[in-house]
Amino acid sequence: VYLETYGCQMNVSDAEIAWAILRESGYARTGQPDEADVILLVTCSVREKAEQTIWNRLQQLKALKAQRPRARAPLRVGILGCMAERLKEEILHREKLVDVVAGPDAYRDLPRLLALAESGQRAANVLLSLDETYADILPVQTSAGGTTAFVSIMRGCDNMCSYCIVPFTRGRERSRPVASILQEVRLLSEQGVKEVTLLGQNVNSFRDMSEVQFQSAAAPALSRGFSTVYKAKPGGLRFAHLLDQVSRIDPEMRIRFTSPHPKDFPDEASVLQLIQERHNICKQLHLPAQSGSTRVLEAMRRGYTREAYLELVQHVREAIPGVSLSSDFIAGFCGETEDDHQQTVSLLREVRYNVGFLFAYSMRQKTRAYHRLQDDVPADIKKRRLEELIAVFREEAARANEVLVGQSQLVLVEGPSKRSASELCGRNDGNIKVIFPDTETLDAGGCEAAARARPGDYVLVKVTSATSQSLRGVLLCRTSLSRAAASR
Repeated sequence: VYLETYGCQMNVSDAEIAWAILRESGYARTGQPDEADVILLVTCSVREKAEQTIWNRLQQLKALKAQRPRARAPLRVGILGCMAERLKEEILHREKLVDVVAGPDAYRDLPRLLALAESGQRAANVLLSLDETYADILPVQTSAGGTTAFVSIMRGCDNMCSYCIVPFTRGRERSRPVASILQEVRLLSEQGVKEVTLLGQNVNSFRDMSEVQFQSAAAPALSRGFSTVYKAKPGGLRFAHLLDQVSRIDPEMRIRFTSPHPKDFPDEASVLQLIQERHNICKQLHLPAQSGSTRVLEAMRRGYTREAYLELVQHVREAIPGVSLSSDFIAGFCGETEDDHQQTVSLLREVRYNVGFLFAYSMRQKTRAYHRLQDDVPADIKKRRLEELIAVFREEAARANEVLVGQSQLVLVEGPSKRSASELCGRNDGNIKVIFPDTETLDAGGCEAAARARPGDYVLVKVTSATSQSLRGVLLCRTSLSRAAASR
């Protein structure tokens, strides 16, 4: 089997779950599509462009199928994930190329579906589940070098933002039991993984109901000035508890999480307190804004105003000094005026994010926007607005990153730089890429001989220059997460 992954980090995690299930059924993995008997594409439906990429890829696979020697068994092609959920009928009928279609909650059924495909049938399962979390399946890590890993803690989403297809492709929100998450993180620690990212569509509304004694806990408060389309649910172990437990497993393992929703950082904010206190929880937060205009935010059903969002940003910066912020923005949403767009530009300037993910709006069927709103911003205006947002984001990110010039940053080495074999690349606490020369260096503890840094090592790098995308610097020494925290 050959797996290709498109889209978000959740899909990387899904590919690992699918592979773990197939390996149990006797499949072998290949890194070459022309060696494969089965090619599976883990797909994304968030934007039209993501889906078009898959249709184009299917045309290439059609040629691969046609070239297959008759002596070999026919090549089987499968579409997994969100696009499978959204477009099952079209995928099966368009050019009759796809043999298997499996939605995000149907990966356990893959061996059966593939067996049907082997007998010449075309097979599909896109049933969404109210309780499937794959909690008992330990994913087989596929990330390069084994230095970092994604751990899925929940599936689905209940927020129903008007632009978003996710609740329709991934179903309702449900959380994995804390015990199964801790077991997976311990296993990763034993394998030498040095950074884990906890994944969910909305991680800070995590709610594990598996332990009876916590089922009567009160529902948490929302951040001040925030609202939600659904009633907050009582009971369960919450995200702050999970984050506390995960961060205790290995003091030399960095913990990140994504993506939270701004509404779920209440004023008492134990999550923010944990980030500030624990040396191994990264001082980095993803706060998806989507727009800087209160009017557009209301149309998007985000549950906050521009003012409430800015108040939260100030609160976060007071609670976690030096925090690195990232965000998502949509250009050209339904009804967005030039004034609304300028308000988003000014929000980018005011907050000055370190990392940004910016996209032009893409109308998706099934969403509230599809049924209730008009996609009335012309494509050329969306494109111009997106380009303006990207330019402003880069300008401000460059300024934010320039503040780090002259400082030393703790970097987790990931491997060689893409552009030069004589340089290494890693990320600092704020998730910003740091590039530095691959030279021998001493260990900060002073008891090891000079050596080159390897993937999985922590190093101190003195920053010498910065752009909107990355930092460059000189290598000071190898160190550890605990030592670096103690010397702050």
